[in-house]
Amino acid sequence: MTDTTLTDERRDFVAAVDDFCRREVGTREQWLKLTDGGESPHNAELYRKMADLGWLGVAVPEEYGGAGQGMVDLVLFLERAAYWQAPIGGFATSVITAASYEKFGSDEQKRRVLGDFLNGEVLAVSMSEPGAGSDVGALTCKAARVDGGWVINGQKTWCSNAHLAEHILLVARTSADGGKHDGLTMFSVPEGTEGLAVHGIDTMGGREVNDLYFTDCFLPDDAVVGAVGQGWGQLMAGLNLERMILAGLMLGTARRAFDDTVSYVKERQQFGRPVGSFQALRHRLADHATELECTRLLVHDVARRIDEDPARLLPREASMAKLKATEFAKTMALDGMQMLGGYGYATEYGMERLLRSTVVSTVYGGTSEIQRDIIGKTFGL
Repeated sequence: MTDTTLTDERRDFVAAVDDFCRREVGTREQWLKLTDGGESPHNAELYRKMADLGWLGVAVPEEYGGAGQGMVDLVLFLERAAYWQAPIGGFATSVITAASYEKFGSDEQKRRVLGDFLNGEVLAVSMSEPGAGSDVGALTCKAARVDGGWVINGQKTWCSNAHLAEHILLVARTSADGGKHDGLTMFSVPEGTEGLAVHGIDTMGGREVNDLYFTDCFLPDDAVVGAVGQGWGQLMAGLNLERMILAGLMLGTARRAFDDTVSYVKERQQFGRPVGSFQALRHRLADHATELECTRLLVHDVARRIDEDPARLLPREASMAKLKATEFAKTMALDGMQMLGGYGYATEYGMERLLRSTVVSTVYGGTSEIQRDIIGKTFGL
């Protein structure tokens, strides 16, 4: 359904993104070319074209060169880009990382890193470790103070887009004193820093995530982002953003899965009539259409609440949006594959690609189980 609450400017923005994506990546042939046959979720050329249009900085304040818009505009962009399956996989991690530099970085860090982002460079953030996934406070990658800076030793894993990143925002342990959430610090690690090795992890989504190995990796004092020992609080300040980015992406992906399914069942003939005319499929799609609209209303409403007070943490609402959008997108893509029959399994029709991208969305950025736990805790449970 059309969001009748959008301003004329936002409708024009959505129309512009749709028109661009339709021209640049609207056919399967275009998509295959831009993704190296489906292996690469990020195309640097397309990404820089969007940078030239100012879209990468949609939520970056004007004082740093961005468009100065808020969460609603960011969600709209993510939703439309995901709908068209635009291969700009580096955007999500870049927005999350850029926001941390914006909030906590020095003037020089903001100028350099945000400038690179707005010009089409990719940013990444590295938190997870082999023994610290959902429990980020358990991380052990160590930053030891030395004369003039810090020496990093340890392993990180599941770092999205590190192989593409101009800057990696590293979260490391600078102190073992206090609780497990104390003594964490953010560091800015430029591409090519000596002592850092990036190794890709093969996944069904292509080249997306990486292991990072730090071996006596020296970072100067001015590499610290924010305050030493305050990394946990700085991470918490970005939770609304991360969850809403994923919610926006999966809302667009779910809509694409729904539209592709409806289009197919209207055309596919069996027993002398379109398969969509059979009650089993018609009712199932009616339920999905209802769920899609509920998801859209939730995600857009939470985005508006964030814009009303950007500094306010909304753990319940942001977790609900992430949980609802990712779980529904996965269900929609799986059901879409079922309704397409054998063609749902074929790469030619793209539903299997939508399924692959939605399945992992319930894991990264905080699993669905973690989101439910957060929501439950907000009710005192």
